[in-house]
Formats: sequence, C-alpha cells, structure tokens
Amino acid sequence: MARTTPRRWKRTFPRKSKPRKKALLRPRKERPVVTRSQCDGAGSLLDSLPSEVLELVLDKLSVLEISVFSMVSKDTTRYVMDYISSLSWKKKKIFGSILLSSCVGERATVKQYRDLGLLFKRCTLLLPTRERLKFIFTKFSKIPCFMMNQCLAEDCGGFAVYGVFLQTLIAGWDEMECYRVFSFLCELTNLPKRIQAVITGKPGVRRYEEMQVRLFCRQVVLDPWPNHHESQFWLTLLLKPWPMVSQAHLLFILYGPLLHEGKLGWLNVVETGLPYNALWDLARAILLIVGKVDVIEANHSMLTILEELIVIPHPWHAENVARLMVLCGSKFCFSAIASKAINGRLPEVSRLIVYIILVCEKDGFHMSWAVKLVEHVCTLFSAGPEKYRFIQQLEYMFSEVVREILEFSTAGNHIEDRETFQNLDILLSSSANFHTRFLHMLLK
Repeated sequence: MARTTPRRWKRTFPRKSKPRKKALLRPRKERPVVTRSQCDGAGSLLDSLPSEVLELVLDKLSVLEISVFSMVSKDTTRYVMDYISSLSWKKKKIFGSILLSSCVGERATVKQYRDLGLLFKRCTLLLPTRERLKFIFTKFSKIPCFMMNQCLAEDCGGFAVYGVFLQTLIAGWDEMECYRVFSFLCELTNLPKRIQAVITGKPGVRRYEEMQVRLFCRQVVLDPWPNHHESQFWLTLLLKPWPMVSQAHLLFILYGPLLHEGKLGWLNVVETGLPYNALWDLARAILLIVGKVDVIEANHSMLTILEELIVIPHPWHAENVARLMVLCGSKFCFSAIASKAINGRLPEVSRLIVYIILVCEKDGFHMSWAVKLVEHVCTLFSAGPEKYRFIQQLEYMFSEVVREILEFSTAGNHIEDRETFQNLDILLSSSANFHTRFLHMLLK
C-alpha cells in the first residue's frame, strides 16, 4: 500500500482590524444675521434704480398689484405714496375712470374704485389716523365729481363710486375711527352747514341743494354698507346733532318719495295717495332707527319724529300715513296707534285704522292683520264702555270717510273721476271684508 502522508491543518488566526480614525467635525461658520434696519442702512435695491425706471415699472402694474407691492417694505410704501400723488396718475386712475363710465353701475368702474380703496388703505397703513385721512381725502377733494355743488354733468356717477371707495377704505375700522372719518368728511365738504340750509328753509324752495344733500348722504355715507348695523351707525351720526323737527325734515330729504323730474314730492304726500314703493325707503329708514340697541328709547324718539314727519310740509293724505304704518311692520304700527289711543285721540286712531283697512285691501295685505290691530287696541281699554265707545267711533268713521269720498267726487264736476269711485268701491269691499272677519273672531 502506498503510504499516505497525513494532511496538515493550517491554523489561521483572525486578522486584527485596524482601529478607524475618528472623523474630525469641523465647526461650521455661522452666517451673520442681517436685520432689516441694517439692510435699509446699507441701501436697498430700489435705491439703486433711477426714479424713471421705477415709474415705468409701476405704470405696468394694475392698481391692485401696486397695493400689494406697497406692503413689501417701508421703502416701497414711500415710493408708492409718491407715485400715486402725481397729477398724471390721479388724472388717469381716479378722474379718468369716472369720465369713461357711461353708467354708474358698470362693474369695471366699481371694481376700479374698490381696488383704489385697497391701495390707499394699504399704503397708508403705518400712518396715524389723522394723517392717513388727510393724505387720502386731499387727493379726492380736488375732483369736482366727488364734491357737492361742483359737478355740472347730468347723471354723474361720482358720488356712487366715491361711496364704493370709502366703504372699501374703512371696512373693518372700529366705531371711534369711523366717527373720525365722518368728522373729517363733514369738515372737508362743509356738510353740516349744507344740511342746516335745507332743513331750516321752506320745503321745496332749495330743490338743487336738497338733491345734492340726498345724493351725497345716500350714495357716499349710507347706501354702500351691506350690513344693517353699519347703515344704522351712519344714519344716527347724520340725525343726532339736530332736534326732532329737523330730524324729520332730514329724513324726508334723504328717503322721501322722488318724482320723475328728479325732485322731492313734498306736495304729493299731501294731495294724493302714493304707491307703496314710493314710501318704502322712508319705512326702511324708520326701521333702521327703531332697530337700535336701546329699543324703548329709540321707539319713543321715532314716534316723536313720525308725528313731525307726517305734517311736513302740511298734514299728509291719510292713505299715505296708513301705508307708511303698514310698511313699518306690525310691531311699530301697534306701538304708534297704542300711543295715540292711550292719549285719548280716538277719532285720529279710528280714521287711521279705516285707511289701514283700505290699504290692506288695495295693496293685497291679509285682512286678519287689521283685525289683530283692532283687537290689540281693544286690550288697552279695561272697562267695557270704553271698548264699546272705541268700536262705535270706528264704525262712525267708516261712514264719515265714505261721505268724504262722495263729496269729493261730486264737487267740481268730478263725477267721471274713475279713481275716486274706485277708491270708494275698494273701501266698501274692505269694510265688508273687515267686519266679516271681525265678527267671526268675536263669535268664536
């Protein structure tokens, strides 16, 4: 046999791993923090631009884009304020927009002045309120379309777009700041003296001044506000400085019925019955005043104003008084009639209720509303004879009103006056309808 040599096993030892060198972390250099004031001190990029180049850039931007650009820094705010103060920019962006708008309600014009409101609001954000208002209103006071008795163009849309601008400008301001705006506006336009001139004079004599006060107050101060509370705030500011008689006079100037000729219908409320849409604005203004926080005081003062209102310039046609009461709603109507009834003015209460019944029948209101009104008045009398006297007075008043209409129709050859006979027919129908429901209520 062949000799086999034994296999030698080679002993292997594990290699010792060399220790890794720890990586040395180099400390990072901290970047210095540069504040805005240091940047301003060193000079900004805008400072290196020529003013002509910056104006060319701003000319390419829209009004809304300029308003956003003005909030970048104090430097941009200063540049924008200088830019919009130039005469060429004002002619192009402010006055030029009015000349281009053929209709007041054009969306482009309204949007333009809403954007202008945002621009002036943003670029004057860092100024005190007084300086802020002075900077803004001095730019607009030189434009005739925004001032009373200065624009000669017919159907000018200046006041309407001015109101859009003002509403956008002061939206979100607190009441103290809004009061400062009102005071500044009165000082700028001499509004209190203009109001005093028309409310102390004979109604209808200063027709142009009356319409200027109405248009400026309605379109600039009152109508642009969509919120009920804000409209109430501005209306209170307009009425508060004056006595009750003057407040009633001013209410008629601001919200009274307008004729087609563009003048107030002072004599129309006295001579003939007007449709409900002619008195709706006046009723809305009354509800604004009654809707104040202190309801009792506001209701009492409004009843006093109403007593003065319905005799300007002379006692109103009874149908207009009744229609105004109906448009003011049941709550205010009940309060007004109850006040008269408690003071013993039963003939006046009865006459007013008869015409309220006529208005309900003529304008399509439900007759149960008038029935509830009479029922409410009856609850004011505790004794049975007093209730009987009131119902008797009401029935006599129906007969008296019918007699008045017949006398008016037969006097002066008015036999062919169809409108008078139509009123008589409606009154008789309303009387039958009212008594049917009233007796049905008593027989239940």
